[in-house]
Amino acid sequence: MDVRVSSIADRPDRLREMLEMADTWPEFVTNDPVGTAHYGRIAAELPQHALFAEDEHGEILAHAFSVPFALDAEGRGALPARGWDQILLWAFADLRRGTRPDTVSAVTIAPRAQGHGLSAVMLSAMRDNARAHGFHEVVAPVRPSAKHLEPHTPMTEYAYRLRPDGLPEDPWLRVPARVGGTIDSVAPASMTVGAALEEWRRWTGLPFDTTGDVEVPGALVPVRCEAERGYGVYVEPNVWMRHAL
Repeated sequence: MDVRVSSIADRPDRLREMLEMADTWPEFVTNDPVGTAHYGRIAAELPQHALFAEDEHGEILAHAFSVPFALDAEGRGALPARGWDQILLWAFADLRRGTRPDTVSAVTIAPRAQGHGLSAVMLSAMRDNARAHGFHEVVAPVRPSAKHLEPHTPMTEYAYRLRPDGLPEDPWLRVPARVGGTIDSVAPASMTVGAALEEWRRWTGLPFDTTGDVEVPGALVPVRCEAERGYGVYVEPNVWMRHAL
């Protein structure tokens, strides 16, 4: 597919269309409070790291967001166990304080339709964009696309499964692996969504009426239901991947 990739810094007129692009995220994922508070800030405050792809008719087909942050700052150094949530907090804390970033983290790559190679195109564009801004590494808390089919399998087992050709078994993990990305570690608490059971029922259509683990379509691990407390918590593991540039 022939597409043109631009940043919102270069094409601010496409901001609304990019943000309104349909996505395939389960509704509960979009209710992570850290993401809710910070994700929308990327295009506004870091527009050079908000990329989108359009076809020859100008239709937006995919977007890719990343954030620069200081991995080597005091108290950091290792990629965090709290993955996606922690990276967003670090990135915007660094931006507020004027801390010089040394690493770029992918936050999301979202093609509007699967099967056209757009994920690989946007990953390549994100790497090129980071390199153009003087960075030497891109990291990413990756959400394996088929893990939801095995919610009870530990991520520490699932992430390291390989096909006979040496590539990861998971389809989405294969995308960065094909361009040299390597697994660094598992982020066991990359995203946390806690909400009243009424919200979980609305998001999922499930009863959430018994204390215990609940398998939810699209969830990488079960959601913990505390029926007596009227509350449910989802703690999602991701896989940290590194890309040297």
